[in-house]
Amino acid sequence: RAAAPQRRLEAVARLRASGIPVGVMVAPLIPVLTDYELETIVIAAHKAGAQSVQYILLRLPLETADLFEEWLQQNYPLKAEHVMNRVRDSRGGKAYDAAFHQRQTGSGSYADLIAQRFKLITKKLDFARSLPLLRSDLFRPPNLGGQMSFDFFD
Repeated sequence: RAAAPQRRLEAVARLRASGIPVGVMVAPLIPVLTDYELETIVIAAHKAGAQSVQYILLRLPLETADLFEEWLQQNYPLKAEHVMNRVRDSRGGKAYDAAFHQRQTGSGSYADLIAQRFKLITKKLDFARSLPLLRSDLFRPPNLGGQMSFDFFD
């Protein structure tokens, strides 16, 4: 129920045209099913004006692994085993690894391949890994105009 990819890119372009910093998150990147689109998505985000890009390799915590595997069997029966093998390859043999530095991008040779592809395309496009710092000096507290303030908590 999310906006179509083209509409999302239009939103990125409109925000950037208005001077608003925009980053794009490629997620979830599903091994075998969607990982082939990584470079295409990053290039499209760059063309639309995004200033930064990140990705998250598919995460399957708790019961979501069973739900995802059931969905795979129903929708991609010929690819289901291959997808789950790549997921496990990137999660230390399990469907999910909750380790802090592993859960977003995974580990192992398959996850390393994705990371290298991401690094190459972002370097080629001179893409930042994060948005520029926001300027807090432009912030002005709102005029409460008779509204209650939060001072009553003091």
